[in-house]
Amino acid sequence: MHLIQLFLPLYDNEGEAFPKNLYDTVRGELTDRFGGVTAFLRAPAVGAWEDDGGAVQRDEVVLFEVMAPHVDHGWWATYREALEQRFRQDEVLIRASAVERL
Repeated sequence: MHLIQLFLPLYDNEGEAFPKNLYDTVRGELTDRFGGVTAFLRAPAVGAWEDDGGAVQRDEVVLFEVMAPHVDHGWWATYREALEQRFRQDEVLIRASAVERL
């Protein structure tokens, strides 16, 4: 079993909040594909990273999680590219971890 996590930004590069319907669409797509989704929307996480010039960049993100028996890398690559376009991002982080159901 795999836990797949998607980190989506709350704000665009100009500091404007993305509309709620973007997140509703993601929730619906993931529910349709995986039979369920957990969305952590109320308490955004704060991400930080160094850009190419060495400056520290920060953003607030929300987390979506799904469980899947296997990771379809091709599907996820295509979906990640679609999310990057929708949210106007250079990169949307999606990661998968092998997990054991207890």
